[in-house]
Amino acid sequence: MIDLHCHSTASDGLLPPRDVVRAALDAALTAIALTDHDTTDGLAEATRAGEQLGIEVIGACEFSVSVDWGEMHLLGYFLPAHDSEVERFLAAARADRERRAREMVNRLAGLGVAISFDDVRAVAGTAAMGRPHVARALHRLGHVGSVQAAFDQYIGRGRPAFVEKNLPRFADVAALVHRRGGVVSAAHLKFNGTAANLARLRDEGLDAVETRHPSHSADVVANLTELALALDLARTGGSDWHGESDPANTHAALGSQQVPDEWLGELRRRRPPVPS
Repeated sequence: MIDLHCHSTASDGLLPPRDVVRAALDAALTAIALTDHDTTDGLAEATRAGEQLGIEVIGACEFSVSVDWGEMHLLGYFLPAHDSEVERFLAAARADRERRAREMVNRLAGLGVAISFDDVRAVAGTAAMGRPHVARALHRLGHVGSVQAAFDQYIGRGRPAFVEKNLPRFADVAALVHRRGGVVSAAHLKFNGTAANLARLRDEGLDAVETRHPSHSADVVANLTELALALDLARTGGSDWHGESDPANTHAALGSQQVPDEWLGELRRRRPPVPS
């Protein structure tokens, strides 16, 4: 079995990349994709650990993109480490993440919550900054009783300190990944995974759909599987593991989604050639 969706401290996970690979060994996985948000900085460390432990590490990234219904997360697979074009794009995305975090801190201050951007930076370190870092800072400072409470009370969508991202278009990110010899999969679509939405995304460059994810019910898995087969899309799946328990059931234990390694072979067969 494999896991094509997990995170490390390079973004909002809790374990360093090398420890994510060790966890994959403990879970008896043969391969993982390290899909940190808007960064491939953990890939070199994870790859070294994988070579030592006999775990294949797929270079990957989780992008946030704009689609017809709003925001969608997009998994890009087989990304080369330290590619100049990819890194320029990701650097801009990380800068927007910091802009967003600063705006959330300002809104929290306006609500009377004593928190600074330095508090968030202390939690995030050098990682690609995200809302989980703001939530962990709020919890560390004692403003909320749990990380999930920070989302529920302050920074979840529709809450008073929520700030939108500046999102690139799906087609532009798909084209970027394809130029570098990668493939793209729509992540945790839930009920947005309709025939019309998937057909439109396929026509704009979608290669695969994440059918198995902790947030997907059995009915959603069955529906997405049927649509993937009908639309000639490859299937992906993963735990979305961040190294922690998740009361909202959007993450699960590494390897928990029972993803067969044959799916990785199908993704490889769909890789476009890299332009010379």
